[in-house]
Amino acid sequence: MNEIPPWRRPPRDHFPGVPAWGAPVSVLPQERFDVAPIGPVTREWAWGGADGAGVRVCVLDSGVEGTHPLVGGLDGALDVITDSDGNLCVTPGEPADSTGHGTACASLIRAIAPRVSLTSVRVLTSGKYGSGAALLAGLNWAIDEGFDVINMSLSTTKPQFRDPLRELSDKAYFRRCVIVACAHNMPVHSYPWPFASVISVASHDGPDPMTYYYNPSPPVDFYARGVRVRAAWPGGRQTVSTGNSFAAPHIAAISALILSKHRLLTPFQLKSVLYLAAENVVQPDGGACVID
Repeated sequence: MNEIPPWRRPPRDHFPGVPAWGAPVSVLPQERFDVAPIGPVTREWAWGGADGAGVRVCVLDSGVEGTHPLVGGLDGALDVITDSDGNLCVTPGEPADSTGHGTACASLIRAIAPRVSLTSVRVLTSGKYGSGAALLAGLNWAIDEGFDVINMSLSTTKPQFRDPLRELSDKAYFRRCVIVACAHNMPVHSYPWPFASVISVASHDGPDPMTYYYNPSPPVDFYARGVRVRAAWPGGRQTVSTGNSFAAPHIAAISALILSKHRLLTPFQLKSVLYLAAENVVQPDGGACVID
Protein backbone atom coordinates (compact mmCIF):
# COMPACT_ATOMS: atom_id res chain seq x y z
CA MET A 1 0.00 0.00 0.00
CA ASN A 2 1.33 3.42 -0.94
CA GLU A 3 1.80 5.84 1.93
CA ILE A 4 -0.57 8.82 1.91
CA PRO A 5 1.44 12.01 1.28
CA PRO A 6 1.47 14.37 4.28
CA TRP A 7 -0.55 17.02 2.42
CA ARG A 8 -3.36 14.50 1.73
CA ARG A 9 -3.69 13.36 5.34
CA PRO A 10 -6.48 14.59 7.62
CA PRO A 11 -5.52 17.17 10.28
CA ARG A 12 -4.11 15.92 13.54
CA ASP A 13 -6.28 15.71 16.61
CA HIS A 14 -5.99 18.52 19.10
CA PHE A 15 -3.13 17.99 21.57
CA PRO A 16 -3.68 18.77 25.28
CA GLY A 17 -1.71 21.81 26.40
CA VAL A 18 -1.27 23.11 22.86
CA PRO A 19 -3.69 25.63 21.32
CA ALA A 20 -5.85 24.49 18.41
CA TRP A 21 -3.96 23.87 15.13
CA GLY A 22 -0.66 23.66 17.02
CA ALA A 23 1.79 20.78 17.50
CA PRO A 24 3.77 19.64 20.58
CA VAL A 25 7.20 19.72 18.96
CA SER A 26 8.87 19.20 22.34
CA VAL A 27 7.52 15.65 22.53
CA LEU A 28 6.44 14.78 19.01
CA PRO A 29 8.94 14.75 16.13
CA GLN A 30 7.77 16.71 13.12
CA GLU A 31 7.32 15.08 9.72
CA ARG A 32 10.09 15.58 7.22
CA PHE A 33 9.09 16.88 3.82
CA ASP A 34 10.85 16.57 0.51
CA VAL A 35 11.08 19.91 -1.24
CA ALA A 36 11.50 21.17 -4.77
CA PRO A 37 14.48 23.52 -4.96
CA ILE A 38 13.56 26.70 -6.81
CA GLY A 39 15.74 28.87 -8.98
CA PRO A 40 17.16 30.41 -10.93
CA VAL A 41 13.70 30.73 -12.46
CA THR A 42 13.55 30.94 -16.22
CA ARG A 43 10.95 29.59 -18.60
CA GLU A 44 13.39 26.87 -19.55
CA TRP A 45 13.81 25.94 -15.91
CA ALA A 46 10.09 26.17 -15.22
CA TRP A 47 8.71 24.01 -18.02
CA GLY A 48 11.36 23.41 -20.67
CA GLY A 49 11.02 19.89 -22.07
CA ALA A 50 7.87 19.19 -20.03
CA ASP A 51 4.76 17.66 -21.57
CA GLY A 52 2.44 17.33 -18.57
CA ALA A 53 3.12 13.63 -17.98
CA GLY A 54 2.16 12.47 -14.50
CA VAL A 55 -0.14 15.42 -13.78
CA ARG A 56 -3.88 14.94 -13.27
CA VAL A 57 -6.12 17.78 -14.46
CA CYS A 58 -9.84 18.00 -13.76
CA VAL A 59 -12.09 20.13 -15.99
CA LEU A 60 -15.18 21.28 -14.08
CA ASP A 61 -17.51 22.40 -16.83
CA SER A 62 -20.29 21.35 -19.20
CA GLY A 63 -18.70 17.98 -19.95
CA VAL A 64 -16.08 17.10 -22.53
CA GLU A 65 -16.40 15.27 -25.85
CA GLY A 66 -13.64 12.79 -25.18
CA THR A 67 -13.52 11.44 -28.73
CA HIS A 68 -12.71 14.82 -30.25
CA PRO A 69 -9.27 14.66 -31.95
CA LEU A 70 -8.15 17.85 -30.21
CA VAL A 71 -9.10 16.46 -26.80
CA GLY A 72 -7.25 13.20 -27.29
CA GLY A 73 -9.29 11.11 -24.87
CA LEU A 74 -10.24 11.30 -21.21
CA ASP A 75 -9.22 9.28 -18.20
CA GLY A 76 -12.60 9.88 -16.60
CA ALA A 77 -15.99 11.46 -17.28
CA LEU A 78 -18.37 12.15 -14.42
CA ASP A 79 -21.65 13.97 -13.85
CA VAL A 80 -23.07 15.68 -10.80
CA ILE A 81 -26.61 14.34 -10.49
CA THR A 82 -29.44 14.23 -7.97
CA ASP A 83 -30.00 10.74 -6.61
CA SER A 84 -33.31 9.14 -5.63
CA ASP A 85 -33.05 10.64 -2.14
CA GLY A 86 -32.64 14.14 -3.50
CA ASN A 87 -28.91 14.34 -2.71
CA LEU A 88 -26.26 15.53 -5.13
CA CYS A 89 -23.65 12.94 -6.00
CA VAL A 90 -20.83 12.51 -8.52
CA THR A 91 -21.28 9.48 -10.71
CA PRO A 92 -19.66 8.08 -13.89
CA GLY A 93 -21.13 9.61 -17.04
CA GLU A 94 -20.63 9.78 -20.78
CA PRO A 95 -17.65 11.67 -22.28
CA ALA A 96 -20.02 14.07 -24.01
CA ASP A 97 -20.75 17.79 -24.12
CA SER A 98 -23.95 19.34 -25.44
CA THR A 99 -22.76 22.95 -25.35
CA GLY A 100 -19.08 22.80 -26.29
CA HIS A 101 -17.70 24.94 -23.49
CA GLY A 102 -15.93 22.16 -21.60
CA THR A 103 -14.69 20.55 -24.81
CA ALA A 104 -13.08 23.83 -25.88
CA CYS A 105 -11.35 24.23 -22.52
CA ALA A 106 -10.09 20.64 -22.49
CA SER A 107 -8.65 20.96 -26.00
CA LEU A 108 -6.70 24.09 -25.03
CA ILE A 109 -5.17 22.24 -22.09
CA ARG A 110 -4.29 19.24 -24.27
CA ALA A 111 -2.67 21.46 -26.91
CA ILE A 112 -0.17 22.85 -24.40
CA ALA A 113 0.27 19.84 -22.12
CA PRO A 114 -0.33 16.84 -24.40
CA ARG A 115 0.41 14.10 -21.86
CA VAL A 116 -1.68 15.27 -18.91
CA SER A 117 -4.35 12.99 -17.54
CA LEU A 118 -7.67 14.73 -18.25
CA THR A 119 -10.89 14.09 -16.33
CA SER A 120 -14.21 15.79 -16.99
CA VAL A 121 -16.74 16.59 -14.27
CA ARG A 122 -20.01 17.97 -15.61
CA VAL A 123 -21.37 20.61 -13.23
CA LEU A 124 -23.18 22.70 -15.86
CA THR A 125 -26.27 20.65 -16.54
CA SER A 126 -28.45 23.10 -18.48
CA GLY A 127 -26.58 24.58 -21.39
CA LYS A 128 -23.92 26.87 -19.95
CA TYR A 129 -25.73 27.10 -16.62
CA GLY A 130 -25.88 24.97 -13.51
CA SER A 131 -26.67 25.19 -9.84
CA GLY A 132 -24.26 26.48 -7.24
CA ALA A 133 -24.88 23.32 -5.24
CA ALA A 134 -23.74 21.17 -8.19
CA LEU A 135 -20.62 23.29 -8.52
CA LEU A 136 -19.80 22.81 -4.84
CA ALA A 137 -20.38 19.05 -5.08
CA GLY A 138 -18.19 18.66 -8.15
CA LEU A 139 -15.40 20.82 -6.75
CA ASN A 140 -15.41 19.01 -3.41
CA TRP A 141 -15.22 15.66 -5.21
CA ALA A 142 -12.27 16.81 -7.34
CA ILE A 143 -10.38 18.04 -4.28
CA ASP A 144 -10.98 14.81 -2.40
CA GLU A 145 -9.78 12.84 -5.43
CA GLY A 146 -6.46 14.69 -5.21
CA PHE A 147 -6.26 16.24 -8.67
CA ASP A 148 -3.14 18.31 -9.21
CA VAL A 149 -4.92 21.04 -11.18
CA ILE A 150 -8.63 21.92 -11.39
CA ASN A 151 -9.71 24.17 -14.27
CA MET A 152 -12.79 26.26 -13.47
CA SER A 153 -13.78 28.32 -16.49
CA LEU A 154 -16.91 29.36 -14.66
CA SER A 155 -18.06 31.33 -11.65
CA THR A 156 -21.18 32.20 -9.68
CA THR A 157 -22.53 35.64 -8.83
CA LYS A 158 -24.76 34.33 -6.03
CA PRO A 159 -23.41 35.55 -2.66
CA GLN A 160 -24.73 32.54 -0.74
CA PHE A 161 -22.08 30.40 -2.42
CA ARG A 162 -19.18 32.75 -1.68
CA ASP A 163 -18.22 31.37 1.73
CA PRO A 164 -18.63 27.66 0.83
CA LEU A 165 -16.50 28.24 -2.28
CA ARG A 166 -13.89 30.05 -0.20
CA GLU A 167 -13.74 27.12 2.22
CA LEU A 168 -13.32 24.64 -0.63
CA SER A 169 -10.67 26.82 -2.28
CA ASP A 170 -8.71 26.91 0.97
CA LYS A 171 -9.15 23.15 1.35
CA ALA A 172 -7.67 22.65 -2.11
CA TYR A 173 -4.79 25.01 -1.37
CA PHE A 174 -3.71 23.11 1.74
CA ARG A 175 -4.00 19.78 -0.08
CA ARG A 176 -1.71 20.89 -2.92
CA CYS A 177 -4.59 20.97 -5.36
CA VAL A 178 -4.26 24.00 -7.63
CA ILE A 179 -7.48 25.72 -8.69
CA VAL A 180 -7.19 27.85 -11.84
CA ALA A 181 -10.31 29.95 -12.29
CA CYS A 182 -11.35 32.52 -14.87
CA ALA A 183 -12.57 35.98 -14.01
CA HIS A 184 -16.13 36.89 -14.95
CA ASN A 185 -16.49 38.41 -18.42
CA MET A 186 -18.49 41.28 -16.93
CA PRO A 187 -17.40 43.73 -14.19
CA VAL A 188 -19.52 42.04 -11.51
CA HIS A 189 -18.77 40.28 -8.23
CA SER A 190 -18.45 36.54 -8.75
CA TYR A 191 -16.61 33.61 -7.19
CA PRO A 192 -14.23 31.78 -6.70
CA TRP A 193 -11.67 33.58 -8.86
CA PRO A 194 -10.99 36.56 -6.51
CA PHE A 195 -9.88 34.31 -3.64
CA ALA A 196 -6.18 34.41 -2.74
CA SER A 197 -6.00 30.60 -2.66
CA VAL A 198 -7.00 30.48 -6.35
CA ILE A 199 -4.93 31.31 -9.45
CA SER A 200 -7.18 33.76 -11.31
CA VAL A 201 -6.99 34.50 -15.02
CA ALA A 202 -8.38 37.09 -17.44
CA SER A 203 -7.73 37.55 -21.16
CA HIS A 204 -5.15 39.30 -23.25
CA ASP A 205 -5.49 39.72 -27.02
CA GLY A 206 -2.14 38.32 -28.13
CA PRO A 207 -1.89 35.22 -30.36
CA ASP A 208 0.74 33.15 -28.52
CA PRO A 209 -0.70 30.47 -26.21
CA MET A 210 2.48 30.41 -24.11
CA THR A 211 2.61 34.17 -23.53
CA TYR A 212 1.00 35.35 -20.33
CA TYR A 213 1.38 38.41 -18.11
CA TYR A 214 1.36 39.08 -14.40
CA ASN A 215 -1.21 41.63 -13.29
CA PRO A 216 0.04 43.84 -10.42
CA SER A 217 -3.43 45.29 -9.84
CA PRO A 218 -5.88 43.02 -8.02
CA PRO A 219 -7.98 41.02 -8.16
CA VAL A 220 -6.84 39.05 -11.26
CA ASP A 221 -3.45 37.32 -11.00
CA PHE A 222 -2.59 36.74 -14.67
CA TYR A 223 -3.60 37.57 -18.23
CA ALA A 224 -3.49 34.73 -20.78
CA ARG A 225 -4.62 34.31 -24.37
CA GLY A 226 -8.39 34.62 -24.51
CA VAL A 227 -9.34 36.62 -27.61
CA ARG A 228 -10.25 34.82 -30.85
CA VAL A 229 -8.98 31.48 -29.61
CA ARG A 230 -9.38 28.45 -31.88
CA ALA A 231 -10.55 25.42 -29.91
CA ALA A 232 -12.44 22.14 -30.22
CA TRP A 233 -16.21 22.03 -30.54
CA PRO A 234 -18.60 19.05 -30.28
CA GLY A 235 -19.05 16.89 -33.33
CA GLY A 236 -15.35 16.94 -34.16
CA ARG A 237 -15.61 20.59 -35.17
CA GLN A 238 -13.62 23.68 -34.21
CA THR A 239 -14.66 27.16 -33.22
CA VAL A 240 -13.09 30.56 -32.60
CA SER A 241 -14.19 32.07 -29.30
CA THR A 242 -13.38 34.96 -26.99
CA GLY A 243 -13.69 35.04 -23.23
CA ASN A 244 -11.90 34.66 -19.95
CA SER A 245 -13.15 31.07 -19.97
CA PHE A 246 -10.56 30.32 -22.62
CA ALA A 247 -7.73 32.17 -20.89
CA ALA A 248 -7.88 29.99 -17.77
CA PRO A 249 -7.06 26.69 -19.57
CA HIS A 250 -3.83 28.24 -20.87
CA ILE A 251 -2.62 28.90 -17.31
CA ALA A 252 -3.96 25.55 -16.13
CA ALA A 253 -1.94 23.82 -18.85
CA ILE A 254 1.23 25.80 -18.14
CA SER A 255 0.78 24.98 -14.45
CA ALA A 256 0.56 21.30 -15.41
CA LEU A 257 3.80 21.59 -17.39
CA ILE A 258 5.56 23.14 -14.40
CA LEU A 259 4.22 20.50 -12.01
CA SER A 260 5.19 17.67 -14.35
CA LYS A 261 8.77 18.89 -14.16
CA HIS A 262 8.74 19.96 -10.48
CA ARG A 263 6.34 17.57 -8.76
CA LEU A 264 6.90 18.81 -5.21
CA LEU A 265 5.95 22.44 -5.72
CA THR A 266 3.26 23.69 -3.37
CA PRO A 267 0.49 25.95 -4.72
CA PHE A 268 2.12 29.13 -3.42
CA GLN A 269 5.46 28.06 -4.91
CA LEU A 270 3.74 27.38 -8.23
CA LYS A 271 2.15 30.82 -8.25
CA SER A 272 5.58 32.33 -7.52
CA VAL A 273 7.10 30.44 -10.45
CA LEU A 274 4.28 31.60 -12.72
CA TYR A 275 4.90 35.16 -11.59
CA LEU A 276 8.66 35.00 -12.17
CA ALA A 277 8.23 33.44 -15.62
CA ALA A 278 5.59 35.94 -16.78
CA GLU A 279 6.36 37.91 -19.93
CA ASN A 280 6.30 41.31 -18.25
CA VAL A 281 8.26 40.52 -15.08
CA VAL A 282 11.64 42.25 -15.31
CA GLN A 283 14.44 40.31 -13.70
CA PRO A 284 16.73 42.50 -11.54
CA ASP A 285 19.92 41.49 -13.32
CA GLY A 286 18.42 40.94 -16.74
CA GLY A 287 18.51 37.21 -16.18
CA ALA A 288 16.73 34.75 -13.95
CA CYS A 289 15.18 35.34 -10.55
CA VAL A 290 16.07 33.23 -7.55
CA ILE A 291 13.61 32.52 -4.73
CA ASP A 292 15.58 32.38 -1.49
